[in-house]
Amino acid sequence: MEELLDPGLGRVRLFLMQDDNKPRKLRYNLGHSRLLTFGGAYSNHIRAVAEAGRRHGIETIGVIRGEEHLPLNPSLAHAKACGMTLTYLDRASYRLKHTEGVLAALRARWGDDVAILPEGGSNAAAVRGCAELPGEISAEYDVICCPVGTGGTLAGISAGLPEGKRAIGFAVLKGAGFLAGEVARLQREAYGRTWANWELNLDYHFGGYAKSTPALDAFIRKYRVEGIYVAKMLYGILDLARQGAFPDGTRIVAVITGQPSTPVSA
Repeated sequence: MEELLDPGLGRVRLFLMQDDNKPRKLRYNLGHSRLLTFGGAYSNHIRAVAEAGRRHGIETIGVIRGEEHLPLNPSLAHAKACGMTLTYLDRASYRLKHTEGVLAALRARWGDDVAILPEGGSNAAAVRGCAELPGEISAEYDVICCPVGTGGTLAGISAGLPEGKRAIGFAVLKGAGFLAGEVARLQREAYGRTWANWELNLDYHFGGYAKSTPALDAFIRKYRVEGIYVAKMLYGILDLARQGAFPDGTRIVAVITGQPSTPVSA
């Protein structure tokens, strides 16, 4: 882990842990011969499932939001090159992808034996994979922070925390209060119980998913970090530290999700 040094942190210490959560979410979801999942045209989840399918000899089907556009963008072209079959749902139907009617239609088309993985990969198996993350941290810490898109990573981290530690998730969606219920639901599905050692921060979405502001853009340039998830979390941690939200001496581990990136110290 690398420590991020910034005068705004005061006596709070912030450590960066690079961890691609996609393989964690997939680890216990790969025991199937055919796997179907959902995502947008630039979805990292679609890419990760396609790559996993190629490695493990699993047939994969990607249900993409919206209409087909040719030529395929680099993300979808890579997924197809990995052997994934791409199909499309119009946006109205895609919003109903979790309903029994849409799921029944997909099973009728692709077979009752197909395993259906939700968008973002967050289900009970994904939670169990993410719960292994805290046990891999050898340094002393008090708080683990992570970005939150669908809630699976936060649900797992919380479940895997040692006694006395806590987790903070930074939502990247606008109006994401519903994710608190999702985190609790995922924990119940995975373990039959919930934990009270986590919280969901809704204040640093910067307008919504993939949205930004001049302040966030400047932050991304300064720290050279991914903008949709990681930058919002780091901005939130630094801002809360400046406000005195963390007691002096607090040791925070920020989980840098996705592909490797190297934030630079201020």
